[in-house]
Amino acid sequence: MALNDFQRIGKLGRYLRRDRKRILLILLILLPVAIAGAIQPLLVGQAISVLRGESVSPLLSSLPMKSAIRLLVATLLASVLLRLALQGFQTYNIQAVGQRLTARIRQDLFSHSLSLSLRFHDRMPVGKLLTRLTSDVDALAEVFGSGAVGVLADLVSLVVIAVTMVLIDSRLGILLLITQIPVTLFILWLQKCYRRSNYRVREELSQLNADFQENLQGLEVVQMFRREKLNGQIFDKTGNLYRQAVNSTIFYDSSISAFVEWVSLAAVAIVLALGGWMVSAGTMGLGTLTTFILYSQRLFDPLRQLAERFTQIQGGLTAVERIGELLERKIEIYDQKNLITKDKYINDDSVLNKGEVVFENVSFSYRPDELIIDDLSFLIKPGEHVAFVGPTGSGKTTLIRLLCRLYEPQVGRILLDGQDIKTIPLNHLRRQLGVVLQDTFLFSGNVANNLRLDSNIDDNSLKNICSDLGLDSLMNRLPNGLQTELRERGGNLSSGERQLLSVARVAIRSPNVLIMDEATAFMDPSTEATLQRDLERLLKKRTALVIAHRLATVESADRILVLRRGKLIEEGTHQELRSLGGLYSQLAELQERGLAQL
Repeated sequence: MALNDFQRIGKLGRYLRRDRKRILLILLILLPVAIAGAIQPLLVGQAISVLRGESVSPLLSSLPMKSAIRLLVATLLASVLLRLALQGFQTYNIQAVGQRLTARIRQDLFSHSLSLSLRFHDRMPVGKLLTRLTSDVDALAEVFGSGAVGVLADLVSLVVIAVTMVLIDSRLGILLLITQIPVTLFILWLQKCYRRSNYRVREELSQLNADFQENLQGLEVVQMFRREKLNGQIFDKTGNLYRQAVNSTIFYDSSISAFVEWVSLAAVAIVLALGGWMVSAGTMGLGTLTTFILYSQRLFDPLRQLAERFTQIQGGLTAVERIGELLERKIEIYDQKNLITKDKYINDDSVLNKGEVVFENVSFSYRPDELIIDDLSFLIKPGEHVAFVGPTGSGKTTLIRLLCRLYEPQVGRILLDGQDIKTIPLNHLRRQLGVVLQDTFLFSGNVANNLRLDSNIDDNSLKNICSDLGLDSLMNRLPNGLQTELRERGGNLSSGERQLLSVARVAIRSPNVLIMDEATAFMDPSTEATLQRDLERLLKKRTALVIAHRLATVESADRILVLRRGKLIEEGTHQELRSLGGLYSQLAELQERGLAQL
């Protein structure tokens, strides 16, 4: 069920619990600040009354004129200084709390985003996700810093001014307060329109960021295929939609400001007209009229600020809605509550030294109408080396994703050492699976940290492992060895070098099941031959699942499983499948002629 704004704000309120003492102090300061501001017009009016000899408060009436004026001036100066000091203290604390709030929300958004399944990220462009993590969170900080607390401050000021006006003269006071009703209703209507426009702004900004990020990531393709002009036109179209959305928010924002200004001027005119008549009739003093003129101006200041802050709040509520939508997204792949094997996996390492993999009637689809894996069953014995072969789209890479629980099968189950992988804690499951993908991802930072990742291993041990894997020549080519800094995605390394590092970081973890998806695809023959010898040591006594298109890699496997459209159609050794004359034999023959890959 979708949550409304108040429910979402309530859920986000938990991030403020650590700062509740400071927030309470901020709220307590609101009343003294409002009183210090509201007393100033009254002091000015009293000064005019003293100078004209009109009725004033009993305290001033007992003093000589000069002493009364000095007292009023001193009180006015003290109220101004007190208000400024309290407002400065209040603003600093509001901003400090707001920044801590956004830091906590951004951290939770980041953690939650990393916990969401690949199915979610397949549908969510990175640019749109980044917008929620950055500008939406910043909008929320602005709403708290100058919006929410500011609205409370304006409301307190409005109440204090209204009460003071009614106490001074109930007739003019009530008349001015009545003018607030239609103004407030009209502003609320405009705010609803602004809210809809602001949500569109956020959506268009997300698309703008997504387009920009996609073009930067695919810059090589853009330049090689001369797509700069066409992509620029597409980006310009997205930019125009964003501009139009922003213009609509500007229209509603300026309409609110103009309307409040017009009404405030009309209110001052009413006070001047009625007050002037009452002063001429002798029923009101000039000092009291001056006080009311000042109050009529100040009465609309909180309303004007409320209108501006409501604009910020509407933007913030849009951000809250979008942030809430992400935080409310359910995590599909998680540890079950009662993991009967948890203690067993932590305390009994012997359980981890097997490597039997079983697929039982597994079916899976990315889309409901297209099965990628169709009722697939097979058994891989501990220590067995199995190669998966099949045309593109037969489901080979999907098998790896299912085994690693990056996706969940819709039907069937997957067992590791006789245990359903859903009952194995995720961190223990993935610790036993060493995956070397064709497309290697390296983080920014040095080589050593990219090899370690989550492992606690010193530099000397890293050097020894790299040496055992035949990576000495690579380390010698790097300017600073293991301490060489890598650019984004390892951009200062070749594809083959990145793949060598991916093999090394898997070897560091010594997994029970090694999964290789075209691990040597980007290596030259010499490097591949060297690594192949070292891989034999790495694969010793380990279960291996190999996806490869090269005949030399496949034919050495203990067993070959041939897939087509998610089904297992052939199974056996290289010689058995060649003699069978089926799909594998056809693919192998074509590859020998250089016409196809397995």
